[in-house]
Amino acid sequence: MNFNLDEATKIANQLIYNKFQRNLTDIEIIIFKGAWNKEEYDAIAAKHQYATSYISQDVAPKFWKSLTESLGEKVKKSNFKEALKRYWSQQFVSQDINISQQNNTTQNQDNIIFSTISDIYVERPPIESICYETIKQPGSLIRIKAPSFMGKTYLIEKLLSELTQDNYSTVSLSFELADSSTHFTNLNKFLRWFCINISRQLGKASDLDEYWDEEGMGAKVSCTTYFEEYLLAEVETALVLCLDDVDLLFPYPLIYEDFFGLLRSWYEKARSRKIWKKLRLIIAHSTDVYIRLNINQSPFNIGLPIELSEFTKEQTMELVRQHKLEIDDNIIQPLMQLVGGHPYLLEQAFFYLKTHPQVTISELLTQAITDAGIYSSHLREHWLNLQQNSELATAFKKVIFSPTPVQIEPILAYQLQSLGLVKLSGNTVESRCNLYSQYYLIHLEEINNYSFSK
Repeated sequence: MNFNLDEATKIANQLIYNKFQRNLTDIEIIIFKGAWNKEEYDAIAAKHQYATSYISQDVAPKFWKSLTESLGEKVKKSNFKEALKRYWSQQFVSQDINISQQNNTTQNQDNIIFSTISDIYVERPPIESICYETIKQPGSLIRIKAPSFMGKTYLIEKLLSELTQDNYSTVSLSFELADSSTHFTNLNKFLRWFCINISRQLGKASDLDEYWDEEGMGAKVSCTTYFEEYLLAEVETALVLCLDDVDLLFPYPLIYEDFFGLLRSWYEKARSRKIWKKLRLIIAHSTDVYIRLNINQSPFNIGLPIELSEFTKEQTMELVRQHKLEIDDNIIQPLMQLVGGHPYLLEQAFFYLKTHPQVTISELLTQAITDAGIYSSHLREHWLNLQQNSELATAFKKVIFSPTPVQIEPILAYQLQSLGLVKLSGNTVESRCNLYSQYYLIHLEEINNYSFSK
């Protein structure tokens, strides 16, 4: 059976039913199918005659949260396909092993116990302890930088989970939830969206109109007033606000110049105003900050900088241990030669080996760089991104075809780094791992035969 939209919808419905004893609603199915087809929330809303704000700020966030709780791992618009596919694959393997167990009642029960990705976390000491101690300081700010799939979200979730246990109020807001065509074009709309989503996560009514005066005070002062007189005034200990995917704002100077300046001003307020000491900020982004900002208005030159690197050999072995796999150095070495210490790619390999005990590491590696391998969806997703941007594809082709690190236009380098396809070293760029080099070498050889769109 193929994993397609119909199958994914059935799985999502079953997960929601098992957790909440209800089926997917019509509007949840609309959002699910639209997200599957990579439609923006405003397009989904227009097609089905809903208000964009209703879809993006109300139903969609609640739906992804419900699916997260049902599946047992963090689910959002950008990763739900892979999450459901892993679950789907696991169920089929579990069924196969259960059948085998019926034929052999002496088989060890441990063989059918599978670790879910949400149970796996490899620490990168001393990062966790440093972040935890820093965020407990009044008015603190942490900047976490790492390309996509390097573990930012897992680190953030771990930190917020521990802080919640210490009675901190926590909010994690990804700018991926915003509709770029709606919220990134007008500062007032963006800040209202920002405040509404934070209020919702805190379980508070978003009574913005009582504090908002765009014409008189302006959007930035209104937003600041809302935080000071409403949100911060009501939290008992501190409010830890994590803003993920902030680099999605980089193409929108009409938004980011004022918004990043606003964050910097809040950080500065904590030096002299007690109530602002309650606010603790975590800013997560995928690339170096290549935008122009006044150094006195930037939140990217203050606070604690954290950069996540790839797993070491020891951390990779810890990942193996948590998956309860019996793998020695002779197996780890060729896998790391292919994917390096890339957390996501290693996780996928170990999860697959765990749920497919009949597959050898040699078989996995042989298929890995093909469209029949375990990384096929991940590799095709990147390929689609490259096909939609001719400049990016051409720049990556230069990287792939060079035997040594090369220089490319800085903005393109940052964009490729954000996708996780390359590593930056000074002014030069190289492919992040041999998996990408080998797979895209084949595809990019015929780059001129494709019709790329800007």
